[in-house]
Amino acid sequence: MALDFATVLGQWPMLAHGLVLTVVLTGIAIPLGVLLGIACAWCRLYGAAPLRFAVAAYVEVFRNTPFIIQLFFLFFGLPSLGVRLSPEVASVLAMMLNLGAYACEQVRAGIEATLHGQIEAAQCLALSPWHIFTRVVLPPSLGRVWPSLVGQTIIVMLGSSVCSQISTEEISYAANLISSRTFRSFESYILVTVVYLGLAVVLRQLLNWAGPRWVFGRRA
Repeated sequence: MALDFATVLGQWPMLAHGLVLTVVLTGIAIPLGVLLGIACAWCRLYGAAPLRFAVAAYVEVFRNTPFIIQLFFLFFGLPSLGVRLSPEVASVLAMMLNLGAYACEQVRAGIEATLHGQIEAAQCLALSPWHIFTRVVLPPSLGRVWPSLVGQTIIVMLGSSVCSQISTEEISYAANLISSRTFRSFESYILVTVVYLGLAVVLRQLLNWAGPRWVFGRRA
Protein backbone atom coordinates (compact mmCIF):
# COMPACT_ATOMS: atom_id res chain seq x y z
CA MET A 1 0.00 0.00 0.00
CA ALA A 2 1.41 3.39 -1.00
CA LEU A 3 0.86 6.13 1.54
CA ASP A 4 -0.01 9.58 0.27
CA PHE A 5 0.12 12.08 3.10
CA ALA A 6 0.59 14.97 0.68
CA THR A 7 -3.02 14.68 -0.47
CA VAL A 8 -4.27 14.85 3.10
CA LEU A 9 -1.91 17.66 4.08
CA GLY A 10 -3.18 19.59 1.08
CA GLN A 11 -6.37 20.02 3.10
CA TRP A 12 -4.43 21.79 5.87
CA PRO A 13 -6.85 24.76 6.19
CA MET A 14 -9.59 22.35 7.22
CA LEU A 15 -7.25 20.55 9.63
CA ALA A 16 -6.10 23.86 11.10
CA HIS A 17 -9.70 25.01 11.61
CA GLY A 18 -10.55 21.73 13.33
CA LEU A 19 -7.47 21.96 15.55
CA VAL A 20 -8.29 25.52 16.60
CA LEU A 21 -11.89 24.59 17.43
CA THR A 22 -10.75 21.57 19.44
CA VAL A 23 -8.42 23.80 21.46
CA VAL A 24 -11.17 26.39 21.97
CA LEU A 25 -13.72 23.80 23.10
CA THR A 26 -11.20 22.31 25.53
CA GLY A 27 -10.02 25.69 26.76
CA ILE A 28 -13.56 26.73 27.65
CA ALA A 29 -14.89 23.43 28.99
CA ILE A 30 -11.99 22.50 31.29
CA PRO A 31 -11.95 25.58 33.56
CA LEU A 32 -15.75 25.63 33.74
CA GLY A 33 -15.86 21.90 34.46
CA VAL A 34 -13.28 22.13 37.26
CA LEU A 35 -15.09 25.10 38.83
CA LEU A 36 -18.36 23.18 38.59
CA GLY A 37 -16.68 20.19 40.24
CA ILE A 38 -15.40 22.34 43.11
CA ALA A 39 -18.84 23.88 43.63
CA CYS A 40 -20.50 20.46 43.58
CA ALA A 41 -17.92 19.07 46.02
CA TRP A 42 -18.72 21.90 48.43
CA CYS A 43 -22.43 21.21 48.06
CA ARG A 44 -21.98 17.50 48.76
CA LEU A 45 -19.98 18.20 51.92
CA TYR A 46 -21.54 21.36 53.34
CA GLY A 47 -24.83 21.92 51.53
CA ALA A 48 -28.35 21.34 52.76
CA ALA A 49 -29.81 17.86 52.39
CA PRO A 50 -31.90 18.61 49.24
CA LEU A 51 -28.86 20.22 47.59
CA ARG A 52 -26.64 17.26 48.49
CA PHE A 53 -29.22 14.89 47.01
CA ALA A 54 -29.51 16.90 43.78
CA VAL A 55 -25.73 17.06 43.31
CA ALA A 56 -25.36 13.36 44.10
CA ALA A 57 -27.99 12.54 41.47
CA TYR A 58 -26.21 14.71 38.89
CA VAL A 59 -22.87 13.02 39.64
CA GLU A 60 -24.32 9.53 39.40
CA VAL A 61 -26.10 10.25 36.11
CA PHE A 62 -23.11 11.79 34.36
CA ARG A 63 -20.55 9.30 35.69
CA ASN A 64 -22.62 6.27 34.72
CA THR A 65 -23.85 7.16 31.25
CA PRO A 66 -21.87 7.39 27.99
CA PHE A 67 -20.61 10.81 26.97
CA ILE A 68 -22.19 10.49 23.54
CA ILE A 69 -25.64 9.96 25.12
CA GLN A 70 -25.18 13.10 27.21
CA LEU A 71 -24.16 14.99 24.08
CA PHE A 72 -27.12 13.69 22.07
CA PHE A 73 -29.52 14.55 24.88
CA LEU A 74 -28.32 18.16 24.96
CA PHE A 75 -28.32 18.61 21.18
CA PHE A 76 -31.22 16.44 20.03
CA GLY A 77 -33.29 16.08 23.20
CA LEU A 78 -33.48 19.62 24.55
CA PRO A 79 -35.17 21.00 21.37
CA SER A 80 -38.19 18.92 22.38
CA LEU A 81 -38.37 21.17 25.45
CA GLY A 82 -37.92 24.30 23.37
CA VAL A 83 -34.19 24.72 24.06
CA ARG A 84 -32.03 24.75 20.95
CA LEU A 85 -28.25 24.79 21.21
CA SER A 86 -25.66 25.22 18.50
CA PRO A 87 -23.27 22.28 18.01
CA GLU A 88 -20.44 24.25 19.63
CA VAL A 89 -22.47 25.29 22.68
CA ALA A 90 -23.84 21.76 23.14
CA SER A 91 -20.30 20.37 22.89
CA VAL A 92 -18.90 22.75 25.51
CA LEU A 93 -21.85 22.16 27.82
CA ALA A 94 -21.58 18.37 27.54
CA MET A 95 -17.82 18.42 28.14
CA MET A 96 -18.23 20.78 31.11
CA LEU A 97 -20.98 18.73 32.75
CA ASN A 98 -19.10 15.48 32.20
CA LEU A 99 -15.87 16.84 33.68
CA GLY A 100 -17.74 18.50 36.54
CA ALA A 101 -19.23 15.20 37.68
CA TYR A 102 -15.85 13.47 37.84
CA ALA A 103 -14.06 16.51 39.28
CA CYS A 104 -16.68 16.72 42.02
CA GLU A 105 -15.75 13.33 43.45
CA GLN A 106 -12.02 13.90 43.01
CA VAL A 107 -12.12 17.28 44.77
CA ARG A 108 -14.39 15.89 47.48
CA ALA A 109 -11.85 13.18 48.21
CA GLY A 110 -9.13 15.80 48.53
CA ILE A 111 -11.22 17.94 50.86
CA GLU A 112 -12.10 14.99 53.08
CA ALA A 113 -8.38 14.27 53.48
CA THR A 114 -7.80 17.72 55.02
CA LEU A 115 -6.72 17.50 58.64
CA HIS A 116 -9.36 18.89 60.97
CA GLY A 117 -6.62 20.64 62.93
CA GLN A 118 -5.97 22.93 59.99
CA ILE A 119 -9.59 24.03 59.98
CA GLU A 120 -9.59 24.56 63.74
CA ALA A 121 -6.44 26.66 63.47
CA ALA A 122 -8.07 28.83 60.81
CA GLN A 123 -11.15 29.24 62.99
CA CYS A 124 -8.93 30.34 65.87
CA LEU A 125 -7.58 33.08 63.60
CA ALA A 126 -11.18 34.29 63.10
CA LEU A 127 -11.19 33.53 59.39
CA SER A 128 -14.58 33.49 57.73
CA PRO A 129 -15.96 30.17 56.42
CA TRP A 130 -15.36 31.43 52.85
CA HIS A 131 -11.70 32.20 53.54
CA ILE A 132 -11.24 28.93 55.40
CA PHE A 133 -12.54 27.00 52.41
CA THR A 134 -10.77 28.96 49.66
CA ARG A 135 -7.46 29.61 51.48
CA VAL A 136 -6.99 26.73 53.92
CA VAL A 137 -9.00 23.74 52.65
CA LEU A 138 -9.21 24.01 48.87
CA PRO A 139 -5.59 24.66 47.74
CA PRO A 140 -4.00 21.64 49.48
CA SER A 141 -7.01 19.53 48.49
CA LEU A 142 -6.45 20.37 44.84
CA GLY A 143 -2.76 19.60 45.26
CA ARG A 144 -3.60 16.10 46.50
CA VAL A 145 -5.88 15.26 43.59
CA TRP A 146 -4.21 17.32 40.84
CA PRO A 147 -2.72 14.29 38.97
CA SER A 148 -6.13 12.64 38.74
CA LEU A 149 -7.76 15.93 37.70
CA VAL A 150 -5.16 16.35 34.97
CA GLY A 151 -5.84 12.84 33.74
CA GLN A 152 -9.58 13.50 33.67
CA THR A 153 -9.14 16.71 31.69
CA ILE A 154 -7.10 14.77 29.13
CA ILE A 155 -9.93 12.27 28.81
CA VAL A 156 -12.44 15.09 28.30
CA MET A 157 -10.23 16.71 25.66
CA LEU A 158 -9.94 13.41 23.79
CA GLY A 159 -13.69 12.91 24.20
CA SER A 160 -14.25 16.07 22.17
CA SER A 161 -13.75 13.84 19.12
CA VAL A 162 -17.26 12.51 19.73
CA CYS A 163 -18.63 16.01 19.15
CA SER A 164 -18.19 15.51 15.42
CA GLN A 165 -21.36 13.38 15.63
CA ILE A 166 -23.41 16.57 16.04
CA SER A 167 -21.49 18.40 13.28
CA THR A 168 -19.10 20.27 15.54
CA GLU A 169 -16.25 21.01 13.14
CA GLU A 170 -13.37 19.97 15.39
CA ILE A 171 -10.35 17.93 14.30
CA SER A 172 -12.02 14.53 14.02
CA TYR A 173 -14.83 16.10 11.95
CA ALA A 174 -12.15 17.46 9.62
CA ALA A 175 -10.54 14.02 9.40
CA ASN A 176 -13.85 12.39 8.49
CA LEU A 177 -14.53 14.99 5.81
CA ILE A 178 -11.03 14.76 4.34
CA SER A 179 -11.26 10.97 4.33
CA SER A 180 -14.54 11.07 2.40
CA ARG A 181 -13.14 13.56 -0.11
CA THR A 182 -9.71 12.03 -0.75
CA PHE A 183 -10.40 8.34 0.06
CA ARG A 184 -7.22 8.44 2.16
CA SER A 185 -8.70 7.21 5.41
CA PHE A 186 -5.52 5.65 6.79
CA GLU A 187 -3.44 8.76 6.26
CA SER A 188 -6.18 11.06 7.57
CA TYR A 189 -6.59 9.19 10.83
CA ILE A 190 -2.85 8.72 11.30
CA LEU A 191 -2.43 12.50 11.16
CA VAL A 192 -5.32 13.09 13.54
CA THR A 193 -3.93 10.49 15.93
CA VAL A 194 -0.62 12.36 15.99
CA VAL A 195 -2.47 15.64 16.57
CA TYR A 196 -4.44 14.24 19.52
CA LEU A 197 -1.28 12.72 20.97
CA GLY A 198 0.47 16.08 20.71
CA LEU A 199 -2.49 17.89 22.27
CA ALA A 200 -2.61 15.44 25.17
CA VAL A 201 1.12 15.78 25.87
CA VAL A 202 1.03 19.58 25.66
CA LEU A 203 -2.07 19.85 27.85
CA ARG A 204 -0.61 17.52 30.48
CA GLN A 205 2.66 19.45 30.61
CA LEU A 206 0.82 22.77 30.76
CA LEU A 207 -1.44 21.70 33.62
CA ASN A 208 1.41 20.09 35.54
CA TRP A 209 3.34 23.34 35.20
CA ALA A 210 0.44 25.67 36.00
CA GLY A 211 -1.04 23.73 38.92
CA PRO A 212 1.74 24.21 41.51
CA ARG A 213 2.23 27.82 40.44
CA TRP A 214 -1.26 29.23 39.97
CA VAL A 215 -3.81 26.81 41.42
CA PHE A 216 -2.57 25.37 44.71
CA GLY A 217 0.96 26.74 45.08
CA ARG A 218 2.18 29.87 46.84
CA ARG A 219 1.25 32.18 43.97
CA ALA A 220 -2.35 30.93 44.14
